[in-house]
Amino acid sequence: MSIYKLSFKNFKRRKLRSALTMLGIVIGVTALISLIGIGTGMSSYMKDQTASLMGDVTITNSSGGSGITGSTGDSFLNTAAVSQIENMSDLYNIKKETQFTTQMNNIQVMVIGMSDWNQLKFNGTPGVVISKSLADELNYKIGSNITVKNQKMSVTGITNEGGDNGAYVFMNVDKALPLNSNKVSSITANTKADPDTVKNQIESAVNGTSALTKSDYTKQIDNIMQTVTLFVGAIAGVALLVGVISIINIMLVNVSERTREIGVLKAIGFKNREILSSILTEAGLLGLLSAIVGVVVAAVILELGIMFLAPQYGISGIKLTQMLPLWLVAAVIGGATILSVLAGLYPAWRASKLNVVEALRYE
Repeated sequence: MSIYKLSFKNFKRRKLRSALTMLGIVIGVTALISLIGIGTGMSSYMKDQTASLMGDVTITNSSGGSGITGSTGDSFLNTAAVSQIENMSDLYNIKKETQFTTQMNNIQVMVIGMSDWNQLKFNGTPGVVISKSLADELNYKIGSNITVKNQKMSVTGITNEGGDNGAYVFMNVDKALPLNSNKVSSITANTKADPDTVKNQIESAVNGTSALTKSDYTKQIDNIMQTVTLFVGAIAGVALLVGVISIINIMLVNVSERTREIGVLKAIGFKNREILSSILTEAGLLGLLSAIVGVVVAAVILELGIMFLAPQYGISGIKLTQMLPLWLVAAVIGGATILSVLAGLYPAWRASKLNVVEALRYE
């Protein structure tokens, strides 16, 4: 009988014990894949959205804050800066946006002027789109009349953007600007030259401005998501480590129960390294199968999340391949298998060093 057949035989012989040992690793792998997958998927989705929807540069007031969340809404580009930007020869497809807060029925609402409706997913038509939470709070629906800064208008759509507690009104920027005294929060534009070069030109030529390119946004997204992913991954990694440690215990028990059997194997010619390989193969098999099952369970959980939760948060375009890239699957399966083999080292070494005579006399 070969070493590998012996390992499979021992694995199958104690099905319940093997299944319970695998359960701990399955839970750890599922948690690890799910949490890291969410972070990885969100990062990939946000970068795709940035690449497809925003211009080459985004310009804001340098004191008003700029980044992936845009301007704070409390600081705007002055009229001279807007005019200067609009007349720059290296810029084209220039789009102005504005955002400000106001009160609607004693609820503080963020009003956002849109120049590109492709940035927003909603039911209805462009024009005046309100967040679902605001619609639910004030019992509004498409066709309802609302008043923003004494200006009456009709709701043309409803969106899930902003989450459950976000009160937002999105409207055409041409309508929003007069309501905000024509104050511009940000400008996006495409560039005829290298975006980084144009960015530097804007910041040096137009006082009080800050510019970000697509690559700047991508870096910000990576930095944020890497920190979040590292944190949640460490938490999930603890669960996986607990499952792997259980392999040490179960393999020690198996070696103890099979002491006489190991003695017989040695007596008929099996070498120490073959006994060692047999135990390590069994441990690796536990880790490998557990990791595969964990990945499958995690994939099902993530797919259900995409189907039922993603639309509620306005990210229905996210895909399972973004949340479950091949490198993540390979890394987790490979990592769990290697850790399992390492966990089986001591039990395997102990089995290989058993004295033949003492092992045969073991009861």
